[in-house]
Amino acid sequence: MNRKLLVLMFAIAASQLASCATTTNSSVSGVERKQFLMLPESQVESMSIQAYTQTLQEASKNKKLNTDSAELQRVRNISNRLIAHTKVFRDDALSWKWEVNVEESDQVNAYCMPGGKIMVFTGLIDKLKATDDELAAVIGHEIAHALREHGRERMSIAAVQQVGVAGLAVLAAGSKSSTAGAGVQAAAMGSQLFFALPNGREQEREADRMGLELAARAGFNPNAAVTLWQKMGALNSSAPPEFLSTHPSSTNRIADLQKLIPSVMPLYQQARK
Repeated sequence: MNRKLLVLMFAIAASQLASCATTTNSSVSGVERKQFLMLPESQVESMSIQAYTQTLQEASKNKKLNTDSAELQRVRNISNRLIAHTKVFRDDALSWKWEVNVEESDQVNAYCMPGGKIMVFTGLIDKLKATDDELAAVIGHEIAHALREHGRERMSIAAVQQVGVAGLAVLAAGSKSSTAGAGVQAAAMGSQLFFALPNGREQEREADRMGLELAARAGFNPNAAVTLWQKMGALNSSAPPEFLSTHPSSTNRIADLQKLIPSVMPLYQQARK
């Protein structure tokens, strides 16, 4: 075998092994899967901040950002209660620069970008007539995506798929500058794909489970996760809400939550004391 190719294969194997880790601590929810995280955390967070800032600027320009002070305070109060318990899953989570905003939109949706940048759309609140517990279920679910770095995981996989062959050629040629260029290209592409690529089924399952535990620890009724998904499914079965377009609801999903509720209920009861 060509010596350069052999060295390249070893380098790739070592890189993949180094990139596989679990991002969160073991907890009641039982989420411990190893993840493929090739792109640097700092790089992904930087891209996310830029995208979030641009979103805020556009919403503000259109007079759609934080238009109802009472509604904004409600969302921030719920979010802050959840954020206070993120340390259970990640030791560094409380040091993130969390930000919570509300955008006036018909979309029944919400998200939390890497690094803790949360956006809740008013359609989620108004169309579902969501209770605080149900909002906590949604926001907790989205925070769980950020804690697990699912966005970074999706970007890493997409980057390898899109620039993997070119990257191998660059490595084989031994060009450091070209390798750096490929990394920048992959990062730019990953930023676009953060919103374009849906989370995988296992990522959604993890966010469901961790979000349920997070809400319970913060003193929100875990049963609200079930009523939330029921409301989502009933809102419009022929044209599901934006939230469901990438977060498919199913009887199996609700059943999984119902199975976990007895495990997190003591956390909820303790928080309510």
